[in-house]
Parts: sequence; C-alpha cells; structure tokens
Amino acid sequence: MGKRKKPIDFNSKRLFFSIQEVADHFAVNISLLRFWEKEFDTIRPKKTPGGTRQYTREDVQQIEVIYHLVKEKGLTLDGARQTLKEKKDDHLKRVQVLDKLQDIKKELLSMEEEFDRLHEHQKYISPHIEKE
Repeated sequence: MGKRKKPIDFNSKRLFFSIQEVADHFAVNISLLRFWEKEFDTIRPKKTPGGTRQYTREDVQQIEVIYHLVKEKGLTLDGARQTLKEKKDDHLKRVQVLDKLQDIKKELLSMEEEFDRLHEHQKYISPHIEKE
C-alpha cells in the first residue's frame, strides 16, 4: 500500500473535503485527481459557483478503488475501467472493509496504550498487604 501523507479523518462531521486534502490523503498530485475525474465517470465532486471542488466521502471511496487498481495493482486506466464495470461492488466493499479494519486497528492500539499506562500506574500504587 502506498505511503500517505495526511490521512483524512472520516470520523469528523465534515461533509466535504478539498482537492488538496484528497491529494494529500493519497500522496498524489492534484493534477492526477483532475485527470481521473475526466477518465472515470464515478468521480464527480461537487463544485462551488467559483469552481472549487468539494469531495464527499463517497467520492474519496471511489478514488480509493481507482487508486488501488491503478497504483497498487498496476492496472492500466482501460484495465481499471473494465474491472470497475465488472466488479465495482466487490472492490468498493473491499475498500470499505479495509478502512474499517484500519479503524479497528487504531482503536486496539489505543486500548493497548491505555492498558500499559494503567499497568504502570498500578505498579506504583498497589499497597503491600500483610497477613496477620
């Protein structure tokens, strides 16, 4: 999997993300996202009256599928288009499952850190009980 600069926090209540945030999330150039918009009709960010792109979570998920097919699996754009036609739902589900697993992993690591802190704290406050 490619190294990402700044993962998007999908747990926030934000509805839209800028093209720069999406580009940073995938560690790609903004121009690549614009190019993919032209090549894949599944990527359709909303545009403000001034022309600023606003990506939804669904847009980012679509880009995730295309990123996986092109950058990680090494498919050509034609190959990615063909795969999307044939197995769109499978790839989308796979991306969603991977995202969920990443969230679970973060939560488990956070819990592990908390348990370690509690264990260290417990070592210093445990009274030695003497039996009579």
